[in-house]
Amino acid sequence: MKNSIDSSAGEDLGADFKKALDEGWLPIREVARQTGVNAVTLRAWERRYGLIVPQRTPKGHRLFSAEHVQRILTILTWLNRGVAVSQVKQLLDTPQAFTESVENDWQVLRSTLLQAVTQLNERALDDTVNQAIALYPPRTLCELLLMPLLAELEQRWQGQFGAQMERVFFHSWLRSKFGARIYHNNRQLRAAPLLLINHSDLPLEPHLWLTAWLVSSADCPVEVFDWPLPPGELALAVDHLQPRGVLLYSSKAMNLSQLPKLLNGVRCPKMIAGPTVCIHHAELSVKTSEIADLFLAEDPLSAHQGLVQRGLV
Repeated sequence: MKNSIDSSAGEDLGADFKKALDEGWLPIREVARQTGVNAVTLRAWERRYGLIVPQRTPKGHRLFSAEHVQRILTILTWLNRGVAVSQVKQLLDTPQAFTESVENDWQVLRSTLLQAVTQLNERALDDTVNQAIALYPPRTLCELLLMPLLAELEQRWQGQFGAQMERVFFHSWLRSKFGARIYHNNRQLRAAPLLLINHSDLPLEPHLWLTAWLVSSADCPVEVFDWPLPPGELALAVDHLQPRGVLLYSSKAMNLSQLPKLLNGVRCPKMIAGPTVCIHHAELSVKTSEIADLFLAEDPLSAHQGLVQRGLV
C-alpha cells in the first residue's frame, strides 16, 4: 500500500519521514485504514480534544505508534457506548476517578435534528450532521444517531398531519447528502464497485443510502440504483459494471418466487438486506443454501459487517 501523508500528493517525504516509517511508525492513512476512523476525524480529535497526540516530523507529518492505534480503538469503545466525544478524554486519563454517570449527548443531537426536520430547516440539519461527521466514525454515527433518528421519525409520521412533507424533505436531503459524498469518493477510486439496488419499490429507501455511505467510507466504490431492476436487466447491469458484489435492499415484503429468476446470471456474491430479511427469515434462510453466494443482513450495520467479513469491502 502506498503511504499517505498530511501534505499534498507528490511532495518529497523527506528522510526523517521515511526513516520513521522504517522504524514502525504509521502514517495517518494507514491508521485510518486499521481503525476505520478517517483522517479528518483523527485530526479533529487531536485539535479539539487532545484525544490523540501523534509524533511530528520536522515537516509536520503526523506519525502514530501501535499505542496510538490501541488508544483510538479504546476511544471507539467509549463512543459506541454512547459517550460524547468531549467526555472521552477524562475517561481515558482518569478512569478510576471518573465515577459520575456519563451524560449521553446522542439524544440531544437527535432532538436537534428532529427539530430541523419538523421545521424543514435544511441548513440546521446539514450543519449538525457535518459537525457530527467530523467527530465520529460512520458506523458510530449510523448506530447511535442516524438509524435511531429514522426510527423516531417513522413513529412520528404514523398518522401525523404533514408526515409526507417531512418524509420527502428528510429523505431527499439524506439522499443528496450522502449521494454527494459517495460521488466524490467514487471519483478517487478505480476498483470494481459494489452495486446496491433499492428493491422496495419505494421512491426513497434511506437505509439503502446509509449502507452505501458505510461502504463508500471504507474506500470501496459503490453504484446505487434507487429503483428495482426487473429479471434479466440485473444480469445486464452486472455485465456492464462487473461489480464485486450485488446488494438488494428492501424494507418491504418481496416476491420470493421471482428471486431465482432475478439472480439468474449474477455470478458475483449477492446480499439481501433490510427488514425484508426479518419478514421472510425462514424462506430466505433456505434460499441461501439454494442460491450460490447469497447472504443476508437485517440493517445497514450488519450489511456492512457482512461485506467486510467476506472481503467485499
